[in-house]
Amino acid sequence: MTDDTLVKTAVDASVLTVTLDSPSNRNALSSTLVGQLQEAFDSAADAAIRAVVLTHTGGTFCAGADLGEALRRGLSPEEATAEGGKAMVGLIRTILELDKPVIVVADGHVRAGGTGLVGAADIALVGPGATFALTESRLGLAASIISIPLLAKMTARSAGRYFLTGEKFGGDVAQQIGLVTAASDTAEGLAAELDSVLEGIRKASPQGLSVSKKLTTAALLDGFDEAAAARAEESMKLFASDEAKEGMTAFLSKRRPEWDTSRA
Repeated sequence: MTDDTLVKTAVDASVLTVTLDSPSNRNALSSTLVGQLQEAFDSAADAAIRAVVLTHTGGTFCAGADLGEALRRGLSPEEATAEGGKAMVGLIRTILELDKPVIVVADGHVRAGGTGLVGAADIALVGPGATFALTESRLGLAASIISIPLLAKMTARSAGRYFLTGEKFGGDVAQQIGLVTAASDTAEGLAAELDSVLEGIRKASPQGLSVSKKLTTAALLDGFDEAAAARAEESMKLFASDEAKEGMTAFLSKRRPEWDTSRA
């Protein structure tokens, strides 16, 4: 009998820790993982919970949508893209609307939809193993849906660079550009940073946390549905394009796409 638990939860001193535990596929957002993650966030409605920590096992925090799993279930590429987009929108909205702080703790690679989860979180703490890259442009795509929280957190200049180039950067840069709250050089430093944040949250009243969070997410939630619908439609069109097909084929074949004129 196989264990289909991909998201683990634990409660300690009024904090719910939610752990993405599917390292074999880099914690990609399969339908099963998304469903379990949503259930975990729903359980945070318990009045005894003061905050949610979202973390991971393995060397990758989250690699984004698991389109391969959707295709194996018989969905067409268009259906798989639509399902992945809907799931991403739902998770971002859930994090933004939860009336309790959500703290991401990542000490591994963060890509695609994983970056969207980081952007949606109220506080993001990363360790020495954290790396980031918005590589969608290299595949003939764009960071469409995840741009909603990312553009609200990143500086305009950094978005202009990393959305376009797909360059990889570490936690120190992520902190400088506003993508994460704090970057630690060691695992011990990361744990100490998290302890400090959680102690501050435990001293706050539930009402104070709820209203304070609403102040910080109001701008993002204003017009969220319209923005999400537009970005989801954009994503669908991009995935169906010839350039995206070439980009994905080249990536899977470990070759350069036909438009790559780089010297390296």
